[in-house]
Amino acid sequence: MEVSKRWIVRDRYGNNIYFTEERWEHIIDPENHPEMAGCEENLQQTIRYGRRTQDSLNPQKYRYIMAFDDLEQNNTHIVAIVLCRYTQGKDGQPVPNNYIVTAYQKAIG
Repeated sequence: MEVSKRWIVRDRYGNNIYFTEERWEHIIDPENHPEMAGCEENLQQTIRYGRRTQDSLNPQKYRYIMAFDDLEQNNTHIVAIVLCRYTQGKDGQPVPNNYIVTAYQKAIG
């Protein structure tokens, strides 16, 4: 099944990470993180240049975080959760499948 990719960016560690329309709609849903609606470019910057930490319980899960001066509601950072997995390519070899699961704003420090 082919996933509809909204965009793909490369992080500073050389990983291509994609973002789907379905995840965007999930994030900006009024019951989730509607404050992110005007922050798609900031989200891309967070993936490209942000600090990345690996989840201690799920080694495939990474948190990307970056500070911004223009966020709403006294928030200071954008946080993106990325899963780094693999799928099987047409030749049977593993192919990276790195994608954004969610993103939100947070006040830190």
